[in-house]
Amino acid sequence: MREKILTLTTTILILGFQICVSQEITFEINNLDLVNREVMSIDDPKGTLVLGSEKGPGLAIIKNVSFEKGTIELELKGDTLTRFFPGFAFNIQNDSTYEAIYFRPRNFRAADKIRREHSVQYISHPKYTWRYLRANNEGEFESDYPLKPASDEWLGVRLKIDDDRILVYDQRTGNELLSVERLTKQISDSIGLWTGNISTGKFRNLKIIK
Repeated sequence: MREKILTLTTTILILGFQICVSQEITFEINNLDLVNREVMSIDDPKGTLVLGSEKGPGLAIIKNVSFEKGTIELELKGDTLTRFFPGFAFNIQNDSTYEAIYFRPRNFRAADKIRREHSVQYISHPKYTWRYLRANNEGEFESDYPLKPASDEWLGVRLKIDDDRILVYDQRTGNELLSVERLTKQISDSIGLWTGNISTGKFRNLKIIK
């Protein structure tokens, strides 16, 4: 009987064990497919990638990397002088069809509570833009950033992407920032860095965990 219990316990442990594979992404110009953006610089040794600003949203699609679901860790940074809406895009089907999570750093410490509640945003282009979601689903697909970091402070964020839901966390505290239902089905395994209209972008320490 004891042998049967031990065998059963071992089987449960084996079935419950999951192997996580972590992949750190190094930014290199040759490994990026740029859409409506230019690379201003890639700084060593931190490997910080800086994207320039243009009218309309922009992408830096990462070549030779596939991702459908799992966890993304990334650091993003704003500044106090320019418009800055940095984010991360996934399920990229073409230049204008994708999902993304992005941030509005200047709203983090805004005096107006409504502006603060517009700090973290989910979108699913081309239909579900931030304007569409705010008009039709006020408060459902955006939230505040309770830690209230400075607008020019590096943000360490973690995105957990499942088949039908996305959760966004602050890396430092582990606090959940946003939890939303995905508005489209997973079709593509392409991912990339994202910046909003007339927005620059600074990124580093991208890691994929599957």
